[in-house]
Amino acid sequence: EKEKLKQVNDFFNQRIEFVDDIYLWGVNDYWATPIEFLAKGAGDCEDYSIAKYFTLKELGVSESKMRITYVKALKLNQAHMVLTYFSSPRAVPIVLDNLIPQIKSATDRKDLLPVYSFNGSGLWLAKARGSGKRVGSSGRLNLWAELKQRMLNNTF
Repeated sequence: EKEKLKQVNDFFNQRIEFVDDIYLWGVNDYWATPIEFLAKGAGDCEDYSIAKYFTLKELGVSESKMRITYVKALKLNQAHMVLTYFSSPRAVPIVLDNLIPQIKSATDRKDLLPVYSFNGSGLWLAKARGSGKRVGSSGRLNLWAELKQRMLNNTF
């Protein structure tokens, strides 16, 4: 799976331009579907994370091994989103990020402070650098629910 992670991370990081939602969509926060992201050729951090998540899922990577993780980027002093991958339930995750090209262990990303993470089946509050405490369904995230509905409707 490591080769899939690298190829997907490189594909999006090298081909898609970073543009804030306000300039791309005219709103402060918009979570684009992977099709919208590719069609625009641009997006912000959550769009990279979402596209990587769904691409890897389509390539056979188990949803249970991946989480879209909301972090504070300490050097930038702003909210940021990355995709984290757990090789096993208790493993330290590795981080797929649009800010840096290399995939690194979460323990090597001292510039990121995890806040919460989610995937198609759950929502977790961060607990230090571990897997965190499950606090419910990812359906509690309105932007995630809207994104999934647009994907089901295939609307652009």
